[in-house]
Amino acid sequence: MSTARLTVSTLAMLAAGASAASARDEIRIVGSSTVFPYTQAVAEQFANNTGAPSPIVESTGTGGGMKIFCGGIGESYPDITGASRAMKPSEYELCQQNGVTDISEALIGYDGLSIAISRANEMEWDLTLEDIYLGLAAQVPVEGEWADNPYTRWTEINPDLPDVEILAYGPPPTSGTRDAFVELAMHAGCEELDFVKEGGFDGDWIKQNCSRMRQDGPFVEAGENDNLIVQRLDADPNAMGIFGYSFLYENLDRLKPVMINGVEPATETIADKSYPISRPLYFYVKNAHRGVIPNLDAFIEEYMSDDALEQGGYLAERGLVALGEDELTQLQDNVLDGKPMDLQD
Repeated sequence: MSTARLTVSTLAMLAAGASAASARDEIRIVGSSTVFPYTQAVAEQFANNTGAPSPIVESTGTGGGMKIFCGGIGESYPDITGASRAMKPSEYELCQQNGVTDISEALIGYDGLSIAISRANEMEWDLTLEDIYLGLAAQVPVEGEWADNPYTRWTEINPDLPDVEILAYGPPPTSGTRDAFVELAMHAGCEELDFVKEGGFDGDWIKQNCSRMRQDGPFVEAGENDNLIVQRLDADPNAMGIFGYSFLYENLDRLKPVMINGVEPATETIADKSYPISRPLYFYVKNAHRGVIPNLDAFIEEYMSDDALEQGGYLAERGLVALGEDELTQLQDNVLDGKPMDLQD
């Protein structure tokens, strides 16, 4: 939305929302479990630097956060939402319908989607994207037909893999991590199948037929709390977990990464794109709350600071892969100036 004129009713809604928002003292943030530790780190730094109340940061998942964020303006609604994927057109439309018409988008850096296993597992793991698809997809090729997935052990897919049962804990459909994993790992793995290549199936077919995860046991939806996945991996050394690199990075004492196409997730491999499943991370600011919610502008300045976002900054120390210098400067200018996004279908 650029210079579109506001109607009288829209102006009244913004004014009412701003008045209500002023009754709340704490900044409120929702959204992605992957972005959560970065936002929490900024919140702690901000509170230490300023003495202001620490923002309330909730891990609701990307989809859940968007729904709450786009619910309206005023004190009942959050000021910022984190996202492990870009806002969808349908979410943008929901925001518009509810008067959230002025939003700034911040791409804060990059993250690798990691598959990890307990350090108690002594085997070496290296999966291809095709292996991942065949292990975790609801439907796969079976004797030349597209059918329900029959595989129960990794060696049934690839005899070079460890001979253990397939079991992976991953995020639910409301999670941006799930959306990104389906797009970057499952669709890409499906594209590698001879069945798909020889059949000449296009991207629409892949999206329609290769997006569903298994529901017969080998893939388990573990909710938005990544700590619960770690507990389950501790309990079963052969089980795998799917989450963002930042969470793996913070739990390397208990977990080890599974290589994909011979490459481990790491800051360097995510940055140079040699690690095959990486994604951008975002947060979104409700601009109607700027100048109304106490300390919101100052918090955004801390989030956009070089100390937080540059290479070697305190978010990079927690696993965020930093933007390049030019990208970072443009991001800081756009967000600090409150540049509104204009998402079109």
